[in-house]
Amino acid sequence: MTPENNSSQPNRPESNVTVESLNGASPTAPPESGTIVATAEPKKPVPPPPTRKVLLPEQPEQTTAEKSGSALTLGLIAAMIFGLANDNIWLGLIGGVGAIGISLRLMWPSWGKIWAQVIPPTWRTLIVACFGLLAGIVGLLMLSGSNTEPGSRNIQINWDAIGALGELIGALGQILIAILGVYVAWRQYVISKDLTIQQNRITQQQTIDAYFQGVSDLALDEQGFLEDWPQERAIAEGRTAAIMSSVDAEGKAKILRFLSQSRLVTPLKRDRLLGRPILDGDGGYAEDRDHGIRVIDLNVMLAGADLAGTDLRWTDLSEANLVRANLSKCDLVKANLSRAVLYDANLARADMRGAALFYGSAETASPRSRTEFPNYQTGEHTGAVVEHADFTGVKRLSDEQRYYCCAWCGSKSRETIPGGCEGIPNKLGR
Repeated sequence: MTPENNSSQPNRPESNVTVESLNGASPTAPPESGTIVATAEPKKPVPPPPTRKVLLPEQPEQTTAEKSGSALTLGLIAAMIFGLANDNIWLGLIGGVGAIGISLRLMWPSWGKIWAQVIPPTWRTLIVACFGLLAGIVGLLMLSGSNTEPGSRNIQINWDAIGALGELIGALGQILIAILGVYVAWRQYVISKDLTIQQNRITQQQTIDAYFQGVSDLALDEQGFLEDWPQERAIAEGRTAAIMSSVDAEGKAKILRFLSQSRLVTPLKRDRLLGRPILDGDGGYAEDRDHGIRVIDLNVMLAGADLAGTDLRWTDLSEANLVRANLSKCDLVKANLSRAVLYDANLARADMRGAALFYGSAETASPRSRTEFPNYQTGEHTGAVVEHADFTGVKRLSDEQRYYCCAWCGSKSRETIPGGCEGIPNKLGR
């Protein structure tokens, strides 16, 4: 007996999902109504591996005129050979002259390209002028009175003189070839030198980038800003001292801008217990010129350094030893040079607009001292040591800066300050 369907129960929807076995064959028994069986995805055809095509450089096709010229040249050569074989002078002459003319016509475009590629533009006019000069001299000698018979206007050719002139021209040609060889060698040297300089710049930039990354990893570790571990600060200073001695002026300027903008050379106010920097409430770190600790202290890293013509805007060079440093033509706008040692430094034609040479007022400020502590309110012992510095042609020097430099640079350097030092006392005393 088959049970009757209960009319009270809802009809169950039949599944439209086909059932497939794992290996793709259909099962023998149908699934129960309403049962959903996962179907295996059909295998996708594997695309054939891409074939590697070797692209050969395209060669320019031979034009119809070139084909015709080549065939005609071969025909003329055959005619010349036939004429020579049968003692036919006119046929041989026509074949020879025609072959020469058509060959020159076919060779001319290629020679023009070789002339343009091999001979530099500055040498082309010189070569043509030399040939013109030689031809003109030969023509004048031929037309001069020394080559004419007495009482006649007929020109007599002196073949001995022409032979000697030919030897002279050959010698001059060899000299020109030697000069051209020297020029080619010199150009190769210049190109090789430029490539070497470019490679050195790339290598230097990679070295500087590695330094930036290394210092950043030390500053941004879990402890934060190198405050708790003096050994990390010592390693950072060692890295800085090493790279400063191995890069050029522009590389040094990049490093100084990085350290200044990262506030790694600025004395920061720190927690006296943990040594961590204290925030200033404005999203930055508070400075402490009296007792602050720098992450990296430049010390004598820049003594005698060549920084001529570099961009040192807004850099913090306070308390840096810049003895005999070359800062000529530098952009020192808004740079902090307080308590820096600029003894015998070259500041010729540097832009000093807004540069901080001291704190306080110019009348009370004085250079740094080894024994006295600086007073950042009055300016005592907060100024830079500018004795024997060269201020020739310094740009945008303010009145306060000029007063301080005249007062503390010494009698020798006072003569180089733009605007003069009339009426300003020499407080250095020498």
